[in-house]
Amino acid sequence: MFFWITIVIVLIFDQGTKLMVKTTMSLYESIPLIPNIFHLTYIENPGAAFGLLANQRVFFIVITTIILLAVIYFYKQLKGPHLLLRIALGMVVGGALGNLVDRVRMGTVTDFFDFRIWPVFNIADSAIVLGMIYISYQLLFRGEEF
Repeated sequence: MFFWITIVIVLIFDQGTKLMVKTTMSLYESIPLIPNIFHLTYIENPGAAFGLLANQRVFFIVITTIILLAVIYFYKQLKGPHLLLRIALGMVVGGALGNLVDRVRMGTVTDFFDFRIWPVFNIADSAIVLGMIYISYQLLFRGEEF
């Protein structure tokens, strides 16, 4: 249950914030919230993190679909409560779906969080990274059986 709720929450926040940015800002507009540290900068990213593999839309759609199916399969194999793991998996799926929706609809992903020392990113990216950090920690350092 928490897995599915997390997916929906991440997807709603991701798509909602992207819609707000797209309807209130111009492409490449940057609004300093903390000057030289944190800005809202509206870009459309045609690639992956750091702009890698730009304009490989079909590749990203296929890879994302495969990853989504693998994560959902792993989720279905879980035994026991593992509440935080289920939430982390939901974050990964919700984030992947958020970026997949952008790629299917527009061919690019809307990004806007700009810390000036890191590539511009969005809520979906954040959810994927945070979810994967927790999953990696559990697998690598806790050695838990799932």
